[in-house]
Amino acid sequence: MSVLTANCPSCGAPISFKSGSSIVVICNYCRSAIARTDRELRDIGRVAELAETGSPLQLGLHGAWRGVNFELTGRAQMGHEAGGVWDEWYATFANGSTGWLAEAQGRFYLTFAEKINPTAIPPLDRLRLGLSVGSIPAATPPIVAEIGVARTLGAIGEIPYELTPGQTFYYADLSGSANMFATIDYSDTPPTVYSGQIVTLAELGLADAGAAEREARMVTAVSLSCPNCGGPLALHAPDRTERVGCPNCNSLIDVNQGKLSFLKSLGAGKYKPDIQIGSFAEFNGANYMVLGFVVRSVEIAGMRYFWSEYLLYHPHIGFRWLVNSDNHWSFVQGVAPGDISDAGHIRYKGKSFRIFQDAPAQVEYVMGEFYWKVEVGETVQATDYVNPPEMLSRELTVNRREGSKFETGEVNWSLGTYVQRKEIEKKFNVQLQSPSNVAPNQPFLYKSIYPYWAVLAAILLITALVTIIASGSNDVMTKSFHFEPLQNAEATQVTFSDAFELVARRNIRVQGTSGVNNSWIYVAGDFINDDTGLVQTFELPVEYYYGVEDGESWTEGSQSASTLLSALPAGKYTLRLEAQWGPQFAEPANITIKVDQGHTSVFNFLATLIAISIIPAGIAFWHFNFERRRWSESMFTHSSSSSADE
Repeated sequence: MSVLTANCPSCGAPISFKSGSSIVVICNYCRSAIARTDRELRDIGRVAELAETGSPLQLGLHGAWRGVNFELTGRAQMGHEAGGVWDEWYATFANGSTGWLAEAQGRFYLTFAEKINPTAIPPLDRLRLGLSVGSIPAATPPIVAEIGVARTLGAIGEIPYELTPGQTFYYADLSGSANMFATIDYSDTPPTVYSGQIVTLAELGLADAGAAEREARMVTAVSLSCPNCGGPLALHAPDRTERVGCPNCNSLIDVNQGKLSFLKSLGAGKYKPDIQIGSFAEFNGANYMVLGFVVRSVEIAGMRYFWSEYLLYHPHIGFRWLVNSDNHWSFVQGVAPGDISDAGHIRYKGKSFRIFQDAPAQVEYVMGEFYWKVEVGETVQATDYVNPPEMLSRELTVNRREGSKFETGEVNWSLGTYVQRKEIEKKFNVQLQSPSNVAPNQPFLYKSIYPYWAVLAAILLITALVTIIASGSNDVMTKSFHFEPLQNAEATQVTFSDAFELVARRNIRVQGTSGVNNSWIYVAGDFINDDTGLVQTFELPVEYYYGVEDGESWTEGSQSASTLLSALPAGKYTLRLEAQWGPQFAEPANITIKVDQGHTSVFNFLATLIAISIIPAGIAFWHFNFERRRWSESMFTHSSSSSADE
């Protein structure tokens, strides 16, 4: 890499351009921005000192991306109109290409300039939050996640464009699937598009960059005094904090590069956090500190509902949230808007989410540190979608700058995962109130019984089919019995069969068939063991009637009947039959008796199925009521049984 050296036209100090694509270099001595042209070096103004952001990166740091080495040769610092700053690092690659590594709120975005037809780039006045931009190269068209105004605060090292100190410009951030990210810079004419993706320091070979220093900064707080009451303020993330709520006088304090200024009083502290600011707890293997406490509310049907949010911070990961709503807790982290599919219904990572609530959410109270310039009364449009135990939340902010025809704002998506109250108590060593209702993303803990029941029912069905097919019945005896006429309607007649053999452990079916017509025959029978005298009784009522009534034919009963008996001990048996019939008792009667063994009874399997279904049925009713209670809290009507992925 060739290096161009020269002297600063402002102070005469030596300066150098390491990259051939660098346009501006910041003089280390006088802070002048020096631009190079084909003929001369030109001083385009002084830049401010960079604000301390706690960045793990630094000039001269070497890394690699997709097998190509790079060096960080420049750093520009931008200010957001809502407060806060972010860094953009200029990366010079060994193959001659250049890129930008932006750093904001603990995330890193690596982008490269794209050559796109200027007519394909949407004009700023046509951009809308959530609009997809198909002209940006990506697997799926990215959507507009933010339209903002930035101001150039300062720079150091080499910059590939003619930086103007204090310049204000519009930009649009786009979010796509699979961590795709792009920015449209409207400070240029035509606008410049930078496209790339969200990356980690590990992916850039910079996993160890500044790790120890960032950890130490979180543990060691910066001690300041409240400008309103003089009470102590301990900032645990001073390089990220924009606002702080004083716990001593309930004042809202603005933080500007370590300088504190009183904004307003928040009134008497009627909101008390359940978890103390400065506490630590582990989530997903990372130890987070509680930095801030904020109370928010929504108004629905004339009623105002409140909930609290705790800002969590980890120096290597960034910010997360712990949300308490009606004593239900959720761990919340941001998700890229481009990963959300809104093709008729909301989907994220293959899961469908149902809308639960859509209302303006307002900040009521703040305490502790925050990474944006939070204001009491600040309002965003908040929409929640649920698929227990998860809840997707979208916060939409739209602003119109005075005297501007352009709207600015941003759309933020976050994913909350339900955390059991007892787990929060254990993590923070606190006692919390029990919830009294069902939370939007509260999981029903006992629905795992359904697959177990389904497996048991399937096993039972298969067993029944195999038993029916494999067992078959064994004919023991088939014999016709003739009975002589009876002397009166109360009389009976007894007959016996020949001896026959029964085997053990096989049930017995007795079937009787008789040619009765508009009459009946009743048989009381006994299986008599010839050796032991064991007697097993049974009954066979056979009746059959038919006729015509009002021109309609009808029948009742059947000319056959059967009964199923449990297995008897093996041995030689005789069948004793005692018959009675009518109304033609004065005429002879006939009945054919068939005895077989090993007949499979569907009733036994049905009874077993009912038995194993009693508890699941009770849980299903409980589940139905659980879902009914959940959706009774929603602004939208959904069937409790149609809850997403339940």
